[in-house]
Amino acid sequence: MEKQKTIAKEISLKGIGLHTANKVNITFKPAEEGSGINFIRTDLPGRPVIKVSVDSLLSASNSPRRTSLGRDGVEIHTIEHLMAALAGLCIDNIFIEMDNDEVPGLDGSSLNFLEILSKAGTREQEKDRRSYLIKEAIFVEEEGSAIVALPSQEFKISYTLNYNHPLLRAQYLELKFVDGVFKDELASSRTFCLESEAQGLQYQGMGQGANYENTLVVGEKGVIKNKLRYQDEFVRHKMLDLFGDLYVLGEPVKGHIIAIKSGHSLNLKLAGKINQQKQRYALGGIGAGHLTAQDGQLNIETIMKILPHRQPFLFVDRILHLETGKRATGIKNVTINDYFFKGHFPGKPVMPGVLIVEAMAQVAGVMMLSPEANRGKLAYFLSADNIKFRKTVVPGDQLVLEVEAGKIKARTGQVHGKAFVEGKLVTEADLMFALVES
Repeated sequence: MEKQKTIAKEISLKGIGLHTANKVNITFKPAEEGSGINFIRTDLPGRPVIKVSVDSLLSASNSPRRTSLGRDGVEIHTIEHLMAALAGLCIDNIFIEMDNDEVPGLDGSSLNFLEILSKAGTREQEKDRRSYLIKEAIFVEEEGSAIVALPSQEFKISYTLNYNHPLLRAQYLELKFVDGVFKDELASSRTFCLESEAQGLQYQGMGQGANYENTLVVGEKGVIKNKLRYQDEFVRHKMLDLFGDLYVLGEPVKGHIIAIKSGHSLNLKLAGKINQQKQRYALGGIGAGHLTAQDGQLNIETIMKILPHRQPFLFVDRILHLETGKRATGIKNVTINDYFFKGHFPGKPVMPGVLIVEAMAQVAGVMMLSPEANRGKLAYFLSADNIKFRKTVVPGDQLVLEVEAGKIKARTGQVHGKAFVEGKLVTEADLMFALVES
């Protein structure tokens, strides 16, 4: 198997954001194996960290025409070209320190990121590199655009671009992502927009740092004040964006991706659907019989060794990520067979909000009770504050339950919990527990 990689040495660059025009200094640092890709806002108190994951994505409606991350009010914008470079170099673990909120646009492609990261070099680590093989077809669509992800033992993208513009009609490209393909075929392709939409986008606050050098502006007669690097540079850049957007999954994908006129919004919907499939197969697939944590994951049997809860009052199906005593992510698959639907709005089943809070509390219990020093203790609720219910949860939904520790002492623990469905926040609360001997 391939091994995980990080960069060999620290390296920096600076620039301005394509959308915000904010000046930013960015420093890349090696990271330990298994840590993933993490952005660090050095300009904010406490140097908050945002780990790249589907759960950290901001809604496309709040950050249009780019891929952005957010957590607890801290944001990182326009990560897609950098993410494509990291994917192209097979870099799994890295710290990215920034003193502003947008990744620099540089020349509008991934080329400069690829060059500076190549200059830093890569270092192989001990841990095996994981990838996700698409198990069954996934389809997403919106406003005349569509993407299909099909099972395949290799990673391949087939992209069709078709704008209502004489220079952008019916461009098609298919690439297999083997060694060197990203660098040779995609990395230098630049972002673009139509001349007819450029002024409107800037009025909306987008493209404040764009110019004719870092953005291909397409007029009726051709590219304005610039020249194409490829005859079909437009479709190549769209494929670059899709390649970078899929790397928010935290690991490479094996599958055949067929895209028609897709942009960031649809790309990220696909990433969300792939992540759901990945979690669903994790519940019943390889490793389900093991009783120990692997890569921070716990199956139901291990969860029951930690929690005293049992059916029908056990609301955690799996722990997907666990940092002992710090944070945890679990899932609860909501089905029509859950007992509470018999009496709670049976005509239009809705999961009781108090049980969503209970599910968050159980994930928090796993996090607090997982250290050896706390094994055998019980976690009792003391209080629940700042509870907000933002969206109903219905049969067929998968609750993703995130908890993060506040103050954890020998006898008490504070936790902030959030529950998501398809990346949208449905419930959050601040929870207080007492830790007592069983």
